[in-house]
Amino acid sequence: MDITEVARRSGIPASTLRFYEERGLIASVGRRGLRRTFGPGVLERLALIALGRAAGFSLDEIAPMLAPDGRPRIDRQKLAAKAEELDGSIRRLSAVRDALRHAASCPAPSHMECPTFRRILRAAATRARKRGSMGPRLRGDDGIGPRRGGARAGSGAKPAR
Repeated sequence: MDITEVARRSGIPASTLRFYEERGLIASVGRRGLRRTFGPGVLERLALIALGRAAGFSLDEIAPMLAPDGRPRIDRQKLAAKAEELDGSIRRLSAVRDALRHAASCPAPSHMECPTFRRILRAAATRARKRGSMGPRLRGDDGIGPRRGGARAGSGAKPAR
């Protein structure tokens, strides 16, 4: 197949195919005039690359998983670790989705008057602190304002620094 046919059948632009070839992810088998030609296994290889990208792997992480002979060299530990990472992302995104749905349908005059919404805020702040993406710690009692002093008694949290 020439590069135009591969691009049409895979849905991947020819420029990306040329980039993948430069990176060693795919290999052309020759040329027909000025056009690169590819063997029959290129579509399957492109599907593996697409699956890896959809899972969140970088091209640098995908490259060692593709042997030159066209067969995959799958690192099962990397796949299991990525699956765990995706599970965490799914949990976080599900919590965000649920919070948005609650906020959109909450009958309270102000979200800050809604106990469920305030609980969602506290949980989000706790997760953000654990990831280190929140900046200053939030006060543990109401989730608003900088924390003063140490952690609340019995909270198990470390004092702010």
